[in-house]
Amino acid sequence: MSEEKQANIKVNRDTCPAPNLFWCRVLKWVVIGLAGLAILVLIFGAGIFIGGIKAKFSYRWAENYHRNFAGPKTGFMSDWRKMPAMPGDFIEGHGVFGEIIEIQENSFVIKGRENIEKVILIKQDTVVNKKGDLAVGDQIVVIGSPNDNGQIEAKLIRVFNR
Repeated sequence: MSEEKQANIKVNRDTCPAPNLFWCRVLKWVVIGLAGLAILVLIFGAGIFIGGIKAKFSYRWAENYHRNFAGPKTGFMSDWRKMPAMPGDFIEGHGVFGEIIEIQENSFVIKGRENIEKVILIKQDTVVNKKGDLAVGDQIVVIGSPNDNGQIEAKLIRVFNR
């Protein structure tokens, strides 16, 4: 049995000789530490990448807000002393009431309050409260969510009888 132990010790010493045993252990921990550091850097880089995508979306959306949603008539900073904003300065971003003036394949244009035209996108999960198809001239209410292109993605469309 003592011969087997000596053989095992000799094998271990052959892979990492006795004088260098300490340095072999240090090297092993250095390699493990560098691998851990590389993994942390990759995770941090992924976080920065995802944060950049979110910031880019937010920046583009804010940059086009006035154009997309027809913000205040006089611009955002024209008269900042006038508080609060007048009721007609902002239009609805999540819904609209009006008349259909144009129909396309998966969208239509509605003329709303103060003749403001909005593009409404119809998706697979959109609920339409009407038997049959929508037609030009129908009076409707659309509830949905705005996208960054200034369109409303409809969740519910209710058609009123004439």
